[in-house]
Amino acid sequence: MGRATYGAARHRRKVRIMKEGRGRRGEPGHNYRLVKEAIVHGGVYAYKGRKLRKREFRALWITRLTAACRMRGISYSRFIFGLQAADIELNRKVMSEMAISAPADFDAIVEIAKKHQPQGAAVAA
Repeated sequence: MGRATYGAARHRRKVRIMKEGRGRRGEPGHNYRLVKEAIVHGGVYAYKGRKLRKREFRALWITRLTAACRMRGISYSRFIFGLQAADIELNRKVMSEMAISAPADFDAIVEIAKKHQPQGAAVAA
């Protein structure tokens, strides 16, 4: 006869893992081994997703800023260069929100960035 090694502790662990696997269709929601695999894969995707979300939001802010800058006659790269030259330290998220909700304030920032362009640089988009 085999020797019981974990008993109640093993059962509790299996119940916890099966609870975590609830809601999945077919075998990965009902078969212990497949539930375990699904949870591990889900954790991997969640980890990747947390990193990707940051990237995707930054790309969104840059796209918004590019559009807002083009409407005001300056390219995004020239705009960022002008801000750095003027020692304005606003992050892209704040500037993106400002371009949408407070266009007058954003216009003022764009004008400052235009003033700090190098001589002879083409400012028009």
